[in-house]
Amino acid sequence: MTLEDVQRVTVLGAGNMGHGIAEVAALAGYDVSLRDIDDELVQKGYDQIEWSLGKLAEKDRIGDDEADAALDHVDAFVDLENALDGADVVVEVVPEKMAIKKDVYDEVVEYAPDEAVFVTNTSSLSITELSEVTDRPERFCGMHFFNPPVRMDLVEVISGKHTGEETLELIEGLAESMGKTPVRVRKDSPGFIVNRILVPLMNEAAWIVESGDADVETVDSTTKFGMGLPMGSFELADQVGIDVGFHVLEYMHGVLGDAYRPCPLLAEKVEEENLGKKTGEGFYDYEDGGGAQIPSDAVDEAVSRRLLAVMANETAGLIGDDVADADDVDEAVKLGAGFPDGPAKLADAEGLDALVETLDELAEETGEERYEVTDYLREAAEVGGFRGDDGSDDDEETGDGPDYEVLNVSVDDRVGHVEIDRPHRMNTISGEVLDELADAIDRLDGDNEVRAILLSGAGDRAFSAGADVQSMAAGGADPIHAVELSRQGQQTFGKLEASDKPVVAAIDGYCLGGGMELATAADVRIASERSELGQPELDLGLLPGWGGTQRLARVVGEGRAKEIILTADRYDAETMADYDFINEVVPDGELAERARELTEQLAGGPPIAQRYTKRAIHAGRTDAEAGLEVEAMGFGHVMNTDDLIEGVTAFMGDGEPEFEGK
Repeated sequence: MTLEDVQRVTVLGAGNMGHGIAEVAALAGYDVSLRDIDDELVQKGYDQIEWSLGKLAEKDRIGDDEADAALDHVDAFVDLENALDGADVVVEVVPEKMAIKKDVYDEVVEYAPDEAVFVTNTSSLSITELSEVTDRPERFCGMHFFNPPVRMDLVEVISGKHTGEETLELIEGLAESMGKTPVRVRKDSPGFIVNRILVPLMNEAAWIVESGDADVETVDSTTKFGMGLPMGSFELADQVGIDVGFHVLEYMHGVLGDAYRPCPLLAEKVEEENLGKKTGEGFYDYEDGGGAQIPSDAVDEAVSRRLLAVMANETAGLIGDDVADADDVDEAVKLGAGFPDGPAKLADAEGLDALVETLDELAEETGEERYEVTDYLREAAEVGGFRGDDGSDDDEETGDGPDYEVLNVSVDDRVGHVEIDRPHRMNTISGEVLDELADAIDRLDGDNEVRAILLSGAGDRAFSAGADVQSMAAGGADPIHAVELSRQGQQTFGKLEASDKPVVAAIDGYCLGGGMELATAADVRIASERSELGQPELDLGLLPGWGGTQRLARVVGEGRAKEIILTADRYDAETMADYDFINEVVPDGELAERARELTEQLAGGPPIAQRYTKRAIHAGRTDAEAGLEVEAMGFGHVMNTDDLIEGVTAFMGDGEPEFEGK
């Protein structure tokens, strides 16, 4: 079977994950059979799909017609035989219990079409064991969506012992057709990739508290504000459900051994049924205590080193056992868990030698198996990191330029394109983004082959949703650090503004805070209709710190700038066009083509005249006489250029000039 043959997807289970997967498949244009064991459950799932599609349309993520069409693709069933009729792919999403899943497949094989491919949505259970209760283990694999499926980009595609390559390629293609990013898990290993990192990390956080080495608040402060992770370890456990992680740990403990023994602190919470947000109490009190109140100034370096060491060991276990390589581990954890950087990169940045030393010391002190260093981690430490040389992929010696980690930079047809590549973090701007952006601007500005610069964000959700506050908070609340961070952003965005080349910002989705400050540094801004812009810093008790208080006033006027900044409101693209911030608003889906067209048009202009035009405008901001002087000097200079002759000749001959910047 090829992807083109897939017409109907049957989803077994209409709960939170099931109806979410069904909605994603329907949005991709597949006919969907949604099935559950009684009318009430399946109707509730169908109603949730209808509600979710309505919310997507309300937020302009999809059109009303698209929402209606997706709902028309969904049929609800209780009868299993009818639900499986005509199924090309069967996605099983029943409760995470091996016995329940096996019972389902005993029935499914009786009614499913002979050619149908089976996939199970599981976060940790053995794909191989499940496949062996079916009549087609070679056409059986894991397809682990993340919650909520409509929003989360990652799908782990897991190979069982018997899974055929054609099946894996088919399901990877199916995930891509649904707008997801598939990451292959090459071996059937408990926890796969993301949970193999997250669950032992949660367990180690609990052991740290259990042993009295730190309290819950210190651990969470360290993970959230020291390591820059999206949530504190215990905050995340409460969010997901302590029982969920605990049961995954129990399974891993049974399969992988004592290194994964659940901490008694977790077992105690499960026994008490204090499971986190869903029960009102977990590690934090969500009814009377206001939830997770995590201090930003309780970061403990010893806790950070210990957690990073455990995470590095798990990463090494995955790589050494050929479950996934370092790039796939990093991509999966960034997309599935929202980490600012992947665990391999985080470990390389800390230094594998130091992490190995930490594990050896803990193993000697405690005698616990979970601190036993994997062979692959020792090998990686000896060669300088998971990717060698502490993770550096710089190709400068070959003349190809650097391989940026958080930017995609390309040059094509005189256009230098800089794309912020952090869609898993809404393209938020971290210190690393600022470092790489400064370097990329310098390189493009100094490249004579580049005549214009296009700036955009990866994905369709955000140009940039602002500063990555959590990663930046790792520097602490030191005012001196904050001042330097502000200056770094001002200087980086200043490079963009001061570039002699025209700069176009292509804005799609959220353009907020630091992201809007970045767009303000461009010469021309073009936005999709669905874009949302604003400077919300004052709502956080902050103020724009990357030039926003100065540049925005120059673009829209002081009154409008004060309104935008002081109200901290969000504005649609049409309103910002009325305010003269956006130069052009285009329909959703047409932004990339129109932005490229405009940038190529500017790239075809006379470079020398463009350079002096920008310089004269900038000089006149604070001193009109200085601006006029630069204008006069520039006017005189271009009078002696080949470009002028080319332009006049083309004009007289009614042709198109080909300016060469001479």
